[in-house]
Amino acid sequence: MELKYLQTFKTIIEEGSFSRAAEKLSYTQSTITFQVQQLEQELSAPLFEKIGRRMVLTKAGEKLIPYVDEVLSSVDKMKNFTEDLSQLQGDLHVAAAETMMCYKIPAVLKKFHEQAPQARLFLRSMNCYDIRDALLKGSIDLGVFYQDIGGLGSSLTTYPIGQYPLALVASPKIRKQFPDFITPGQQLPLPFIINEPACVFRQIFEAYLKEKDITLDHTIELWSIPTIKNLVKNDMGVSYLPSFSVKKELEDGELCTIDSELDGKIITAVCGRHKNKWISPLMQLFIDLVCQYGSV
Repeated sequence: MELKYLQTFKTIIEEGSFSRAAEKLSYTQSTITFQVQQLEQELSAPLFEKIGRRMVLTKAGEKLIPYVDEVLSSVDKMKNFTEDLSQLQGDLHVAAAETMMCYKIPAVLKKFHEQAPQARLFLRSMNCYDIRDALLKGSIDLGVFYQDIGGLGSSLTTYPIGQYPLALVASPKIRKQFPDFITPGQQLPLPFIINEPACVFRQIFEAYLKEKDITLDHTIELWSIPTIKNLVKNDMGVSYLPSFSVKKELEDGELCTIDSELDGKIITAVCGRHKNKWISPLMQLFIDLVCQYGSV
């Protein structure tokens, strides 16, 4: 059924005659008549009847009016929906790994807000495994995480953001006391300060300690990267973090690196989505921005 037939039907009702409807729609009267006949044929019911010189609605035509109004109203809503998308409006749900959220995403958010001020961005800090699972379930639109966790399968599409080196860091005092993280079989009386067990760089470092048979006194587990750094700066232990997250502290001399056989180890950050997820203009904007500014 042609939408234009429904629009013609509604215009006839509004204007009161076939001729005035033809004038308003810039059709010939024969075109109006043809469209009404086509609509009557599709509905298998007469919609107008001639009373004297006037064409008036039949009972079927009267009953059709609310249905036509509903259809045309829905079409208008769809047009507005498309316009909203093109104007970068709507909601976007994004989850990001803690270190990316703290040190890479803020610059992205600033640009995103400048270009899409009417959008609503819902952000969550999650570990990389949970981000992967949320993308697979479709509970978030986009995820910013480290692909080193593996298990992405063929259901996710990822966009590379950047590759980042990792660093074993401590305060100058702790490094002077414990400079050797290479000799196997050591028992070092200091804690490892890091976030939750599913943290990808925690897993890398703990696997290294196991391989080298190096034992640390205990683990202090925190969820805040700034808090972890503050404890390490205050001689509480060592941590293993992406270099970008400790760049300022290394430059200021508050932290320093300790040599290990993990020197040169990198992790790769990506922006991911479910492969079947429709890429809205908002999603595309965020993907473009995080790939541009997240690597800086």
